[in-house]
Amino acid sequence: MGKKSQLFKYLIADYIAANLAWCLFNIVRYYQIAQYEGFDTLSVFLLYRNVIAGQIIVSFGWLILHYYSGYYNRLFDKSRLSEFFTTFGAVLIGTIVLFFAFLLKILPDSIRVYYEQLSYIFFFTFGFTYLFRILITNQTARKLRNREWTTNALILGTGEKALQIQKLLTEPSNSLAYTIQGFIQINQSPSKQAIDEQLILGSLEDLETLIHDINTEELIVAIDSEEEDNLLNLLYSLYKYRLPIKLPISQTRLLTGSVKIKTIIGLPLFDVTINHFSEAGKNIKLTLDKSVSLFLLVFLSPVYLYLSLRVKHDSEGPVFIKQERIGYLGKPFMMYKFRTMKKDAEKNGPTLSSEHDERVTQFGQTMRKYRLDELPQFWNVLKGDMSIVGPRPERKYYIEQIVKQAPYFYLLHNVRPGITSLGMVKFGYARNIDEMIERMQYDILYYENMSLMLDIKVLIYTFRTILTGKGI
Repeated sequence: MGKKSQLFKYLIADYIAANLAWCLFNIVRYYQIAQYEGFDTLSVFLLYRNVIAGQIIVSFGWLILHYYSGYYNRLFDKSRLSEFFTTFGAVLIGTIVLFFAFLLKILPDSIRVYYEQLSYIFFFTFGFTYLFRILITNQTARKLRNREWTTNALILGTGEKALQIQKLLTEPSNSLAYTIQGFIQINQSPSKQAIDEQLILGSLEDLETLIHDINTEELIVAIDSEEEDNLLNLLYSLYKYRLPIKLPISQTRLLTGSVKIKTIIGLPLFDVTINHFSEAGKNIKLTLDKSVSLFLLVFLSPVYLYLSLRVKHDSEGPVFIKQERIGYLGKPFMMYKFRTMKKDAEKNGPTLSSEHDERVTQFGQTMRKYRLDELPQFWNVLKGDMSIVGPRPERKYYIEQIVKQAPYFYLLHNVRPGITSLGMVKFGYARNIDEMIERMQYDILYYENMSLMLDIKVLIYTFRTILTGKGI
């Protein structure tokens, strides 16, 4: 599926809709108000400098608002009903903002006029926007039904449940089209195997190679009831592939409720790899991360200079250290920190720090106490590697040890890692693998309940840690 072309369609449609709506509103405004305020003809009014500027600013303003509504995040998972409510909410908020920001000061002082103008803006904008969106969504649905666009998927399981899901997914009536690439054997008894041998591509040991070779986009787990006792362990082992993992709704009773159920339109499946964070919240968080980081990098530049001089004076070695960490979607990146340890502290390999670690310098101890060594990571946030709040990123060396005991750690790679985290403020630094796993429970809790309000709570805890010097 062409995500970029689909996004372009929605952007163009929303831009045209906003222009048509605002132009029509100005025409109505001319006949009701402007012609009595010195504008002789409609053309003179529409070509008036302020009106033209408004036409440009308002149209782009609507695109920004639609972005923050989260509408452009999920381009192929839309329905007429969700389309209606998302568009209605965004247009209602935008109408109120437009009225108080631009129109209130130029309209006659009349309650009746206020209500009329508000109604015109809302209904014109909502009508055009929803109409164009529905046309694109219907066209997309038609292409999905005609199998012009499909999602490549592997079904894990070879029993009756797998056969049932295959038939369901390949029905022409389904709103989302799948290309079932094959099946993966999951300890299925040969006597209960319902799938033709030719369609079985291999076992779990072959899965990583298959995903890469045949460009698999989703994994669908469909195991029979006698295998359900191992369902959670199976799911945990699949997180490392960083693909959407779908599960039949009938098996939701086997889960603890710690994953959000996201039903696919028209199909009895849900995605166990997504969390509760809204699409709007994701976009707002990303913007706040970058804008706050840019501000702090500039505002705190004297602090950065002071800390750099102190680090350099305190001990021999570079001011900054950089370590490869594993971030969003499992991609490695270089994370920056002020150096708090003596030069070549890890020349014999990665070693976790302890409370009275002799490798930590005198000033490094102070920085760690107040978490000042983490300040350079605002550059990582600005680059898009990290977020201000999120699960702490780990090194591959430790991840490989963690997942042997807690494979669900891979879930944390579905979000950007953070400078501060719930695990850091509730648990603190980990001194060994067991403590890292214990701290990770807080990060999993954060992942399952992500929201802007939770981010604010974590930041409050972080400020308290910094002010009280309890960072160690």
